[in-house]
Amino acid sequence: MQYVRPVPADQSAPPLSKDTGQGAGPRPVPGQDPRVQWVVTLAVVVVGMLTIRPMGFSGRGLAVAVLFVVNAVALLARRLPEHKVSARLALIWLTLGIVAAAALIGVSRSGTSYLFAFFLAGHIGYRLETKPALVLAGFCSVLCGAVLYFRLGPGHDVLPWTLGLTAGAPVLVGIVNRTQRQAVRAAIEAAESAERAARAEARTAVLTERSRIARDVHDVLAHSLAGINMQLELADALIDTGDLEKVREAHGKAHGLVKESLKQAQWTVHTLREDALPLLETLTAMVESSGHRDVLTVTGTVRDVPARAAQCLLRIAQEALTNAARHAPGGAVDVELTFAVASTTLSIRNRPATREVTAGVGSGMGLIGMRERVALLGGTVTAGPVTEGPHQGGWQVEAVIPG
Repeated sequence: MQYVRPVPADQSAPPLSKDTGQGAGPRPVPGQDPRVQWVVTLAVVVVGMLTIRPMGFSGRGLAVAVLFVVNAVALLARRLPEHKVSARLALIWLTLGIVAAAALIGVSRSGTSYLFAFFLAGHIGYRLETKPALVLAGFCSVLCGAVLYFRLGPGHDVLPWTLGLTAGAPVLVGIVNRTQRQAVRAAIEAAESAERAARAEARTAVLTERSRIARDVHDVLAHSLAGINMQLELADALIDTGDLEKVREAHGKAHGLVKESLKQAQWTVHTLREDALPLLETLTAMVESSGHRDVLTVTGTVRDVPARAAQCLLRIAQEALTNAARHAPGGAVDVELTFAVASTTLSIRNRPATREVTAGVGSGMGLIGMRERVALLGGTVTAGPVTEGPHQGGWQVEAVIPG
């Protein structure tokens, strides 16, 4: 039987960062250091404050000052997190910023006013989807070029109108940056999804392994202890009769069951170590140790079966033989192992009890364990009373495992 070592959850994958949970904002994308972006934005604002003229508290100077403040706010707003600004609000804000930048080019006498339109156009490509970004960038170029071409302000002689037409060109840089950002973010999300899948798979493997070990513990302990308890109760009841010979017989059977339980423990250890037990030899020893000799029939060409299949069939045989001894004491047992081309079949039939049944009710986990084991291997198992033939009135368990 193949043994899969479970991977602890803390070793399956690095822990997910705290910002990957629901409701968390997008993480910073590599290559876009917020501090650098802030420095560049503040540098544009400071350069504009020192060079854009006229700037005052009346007339054209007041208009220039107001437009400068509007442009500065529009430019600084590009540092707002994307998840806090809707696409519609971003479109409105950037459109107003472009209009204010074109107006500042027209009313001021400094070419540095062009920087606001230039950097806003670049952010349009980064913040908006491609189609609206290109439309708004084209509007920016036409608007800035028109202000200079039609000489709408005193600053028209500072910059050529053709330069105004290039105001929207940085949108291409913004689109490239946005595409790279989306690609990096998609890669991060894919890695995190793979992380979560790996951790879920590791947890599933742990639970599966626990279920398998639970079945093995049930097989080793429940069966062995039930048989030993049965013999000790029989010996205790026989003491009052004074029949020491039968007491010794019951004691000897209990002692034999102890030895058998040690063998079963060894089988379990072999399973955990991936040691493959020979199916036919082990099944023969198991049947004989249960007190039935010459009841095993082998049909077909004997061959080696996979370790998991062998272990599964041995556990089913163990369960069926124990149940036969518990619920049908004294009844004859027949075991048949059939090797077909595409499957291996194990059938165990027992006749009705010939002695009084004293065993208590089982836990019900044995049959569940059988079905779970066989289902994992893609096989089938049936268990029920025999309604015809020489074993009529008895019980039959049959397992078919592919391979």
